[in-house]
Amino acid sequence: MHELSITRNIVAIVGERAKDERVTEVTLEIGLLSAVLPDSIRFCFDIVAKGTVVEGARLNIIEVAGLGRCRACGQDVELRQHIARCPCGSSDLTRLSGEQLTIKQMVTTPCVQPADAPMPLPRG
Repeated sequence: MHELSITRNIVAIVGERAKDERVTEVTLEIGLLSAVLPDSIRFCFDIVAKGTVVEGARLNIIEVAGLGRCRACGQDVELRQHIARCPCGSSDLTRLSGEQLTIKQMVTTPCVQPADAPMPLPRG
């Protein structure tokens, strides 16, 4: 289940980019030809995010269809698997999309320090 390590990397990247803010939402684009199972990412996300600035964030996944262009006739063809044919009969296709795994967006809010938390002492 490589989705667990992928999800760990996603949470690490998002957490690093968030700096000192709390992440409330993460949007991923996952290509249908990427060999990554969106349901497995969803399953792992809350577990991996626990104890990080990403904990409690809503996860949105946009599934991107595979798309290829026929080198013989130039027609765009939907790809449901890596090996496909154009309606013209050619299997000489260039993949345009469907293999990506992208962190498309993240939404953050400032972390609020509890009122009863001690204030840090100034240095110097």
